[in-house]
Amino acid sequence: MISRVMPLLQSVEMPGADLPGMARTEIVLIGIAYFVVVAAIGAWATRRTRNAQDFYVAGHGIGLFALTLAAMSATLSGFAFIGGPGLVFSVGLGAMLIILPASITNALGAWVLAKRLRLLREVREEVMTIPDAIGMRFRSPAAQGLSGLAILIAVIGYMATNVLALGVVIDALFGIGLGWGVWLGTAVVVGYSVAGGILAGIYADVFQGTLMAVASVLVFLFVLDAGGGLSGISTTILQNDPGFMSPWGHLTPLAAISFFFVFGYGSLGQPHVVHKFYMLRDPARLKWYPLLVTAALILATLLYFGVGVAVKALVTSGEMSPLSNPDEATPRFLLEYTPRILAGIVFSSVAAAIMSTVNSFLNIGAAAVTHDLPVAFGRRLRDELFAGRIATLVISLAAAVTAQFSGQLVAFLGIFGWGLFASTLVPALALGLNWTGATREGAVASIGTGLVLTLALETLSFFGVWSFPAGVTASAVTLVLSILVFLAVSAATRGGPGSEIDEDIRLIMEV
Repeated sequence: MISRVMPLLQSVEMPGADLPGMARTEIVLIGIAYFVVVAAIGAWATRRTRNAQDFYVAGHGIGLFALTLAAMSATLSGFAFIGGPGLVFSVGLGAMLIILPASITNALGAWVLAKRLRLLREVREEVMTIPDAIGMRFRSPAAQGLSGLAILIAVIGYMATNVLALGVVIDALFGIGLGWGVWLGTAVVVGYSVAGGILAGIYADVFQGTLMAVASVLVFLFVLDAGGGLSGISTTILQNDPGFMSPWGHLTPLAAISFFFVFGYGSLGQPHVVHKFYMLRDPARLKWYPLLVTAALILATLLYFGVGVAVKALVTSGEMSPLSNPDEATPRFLLEYTPRILAGIVFSSVAAAIMSTVNSFLNIGAAAVTHDLPVAFGRRLRDELFAGRIATLVISLAAAVTAQFSGQLVAFLGIFGWGLFASTLVPALALGLNWTGATREGAVASIGTGLVLTLALETLSFFGVWSFPAGVTASAVTLVLSILVFLAVSAATRGGPGSEIDEDIRLIMEV
């Protein structure tokens, strides 16, 4: 999602040096307090990270509450607080179709993925990554290596997008400039990611997710006060822009439905989220996961919806001056209608959300380099913990350097990353773990299709050579085609050697 934010974030006048001295001091102090807490979490996690299992899957000892907040933080990232309200302001209620699938996705994730991934860990102690699950399901090092490669390529782009967003927010907090903001944010994330791995990330997510939810609820209360309640906000908008309040907003129905499809079902292939299912201590508690994570997402997205419609009403009525850019919605509302201390908490929450996502990407990217690709080539590394820490550092540096390039390039990489995750992993993972008729050939063909088509279509669109009609996204097309290839090739090769399933894997699929 953050890929939608970045082209806009770069032109946003985030609050910084123009703030009054006392207000700026308050925001800076809150930002410093946040970084101190994150550093303390990293130091604590470092002492508990002793091997590769701890580094990549937190020793499989995470409680349901921690898993819920970690999944929510990784899912929303900074989009919920900056890009989301700006998108609502721009296109109306149709923008809600990006996050409305959350309840459906979380229920599907728990039913078709979470239980099976967690049980897979019970029968295969060596499992640590999402490509592990694909390789074991299809008895295919090729499928594991290809999915690991797709993850690695997507992670670099996604990481660059998030690191650039983090630099913008840190510059807003401390006024040090975008370049220094990128490197400071990278250094902080690398510090606790290299040392504490995913364990540090999970418990940083617990802190960050709590901060996101609390800040969102508080801001929503100020939204209601500023706009005269939801009734007053709705009345003001309907009098001046009735299309804004329609089910599709100012989007075409096709575009809105495409949002719903891609973000609803494509989320099942986002490895930085579904990878966390391995970590749950007690799989019996998964029955509560859909309810808890949906409740957490609702709280965290109150700001997404509330600020978007409130600023639209305030600008329409003339109470707020027009925005030069839609992503000014949140900063402008915070500075003009909320206490400075709350503005500081929200800006820290944005940094928190982005950093939680960056940590997750670092972890799965390092796992692809040090675990999945070596396994695919039959050359497992002797010390995966040390190699994982080195890979984390290298990927971080690569993403930070990439983030220094033009925003258009970074935005392209972010869009490519989201689509690549969905088109390469959803069929082989979500369908593969639930359909015994799926075959090795179908998995390899679908992953290859998703990888090649996503790269080709997004590149053609980026350079303006060719693009789909308005409302049709490359991500939606490649996801559909990848699923169709998976089904067709599996049906054609069913009954061959590639359709064999190990008995323990079959048992998991039948539970």
